[in-house]
Amino acid sequence: MYARVVAVVCTALLGAAAFLLPHNDARAGDVAKGPAPLVIGHRGAAAYAPENTLASIDKAAAMGVSWVENDVQRTKDGELVVIHDDSLRRTTNVKQLFPGRSPWKVKDFTAAEIARLDAGSWFGHQYAGTRVPTLTQYMREVEHNHQKLLLEIKNPQLYPGIERETLKVLGNEGWLDRRHLAGRLIVQSFSADSLRIVHDLAPAVRTALLGTPLVADLHQYAAFTDGINPSYGTISTGYVTSVHAFKGPHGRPLTVFAWTVDDAAVAQRVERYGVDGVITNKADVVRAALQAP
Repeated sequence: MYARVVAVVCTALLGAAAFLLPHNDARAGDVAKGPAPLVIGHRGAAAYAPENTLASIDKAAAMGVSWVENDVQRTKDGELVVIHDDSLRRTTNVKQLFPGRSPWKVKDFTAAEIARLDAGSWFGHQYAGTRVPTLTQYMREVEHNHQKLLLEIKNPQLYPGIERETLKVLGNEGWLDRRHLAGRLIVQSFSADSLRIVHDLAPAVRTALLGTPLVADLHQYAAFTDGINPSYGTISTGYVTSVHAFKGPHGRPLTVFAWTVDDAAVAQRVERYGVDGVITNKADVVRAALQAP
């Protein structure tokens, strides 16, 4: 496995030059700052389809949303799956199918067991039978839809080594080549340590730290992080300007993607702050408010 990861990382290094372009150079891809912030579909199109499922990213694609966000965790037998909570209870029928296994943690179930769960009925009867996708299945659907991905490594403290395993899947699916790294992939986490590991293993991969760190601490994160992704209610024009003043590991100013914005007025407010992206459950509402692509 180690040899395979090394090969993947070497491939990733070929994409590093793509990040040396100026912050406003259109050749840098959609991640570059433009006339309107990027609109990123939170867990796909989470207001309109069951979150983090293939149905959700398909709905986002049908709405014309090119960027989607997801959450990655690991099963008992080492399979990476796309689900937000560390428990299966909220978004599947695990309680009915496995009644004696409370608290139904993802890490306590095998991939085969999780594949049996209904991850759609809780949202609506039309989604009955929708499954929790593996990361491999998810990546193939994103590629099929020609979408771009903001991938969150969720709860890395529960899954030692998940960074290397995530990069392995991305490499196997062809997502660490120059074309994808130039503007189709960002890895984010609330864990600075996790992002540091990603950066060390694959320096060409763009990363983003979730949260609102103190301005005084930004210089530390800029060594291995390309962006700061805060909750919209925690920021101001001054904060965004301060973040933009720092350059990340690829020589470009740090970006700011604000979450989770579902209201038109809020979207317009964070746009005035100067954010580079808006993460939303309602991409149609936000795109209309920002007149964004």
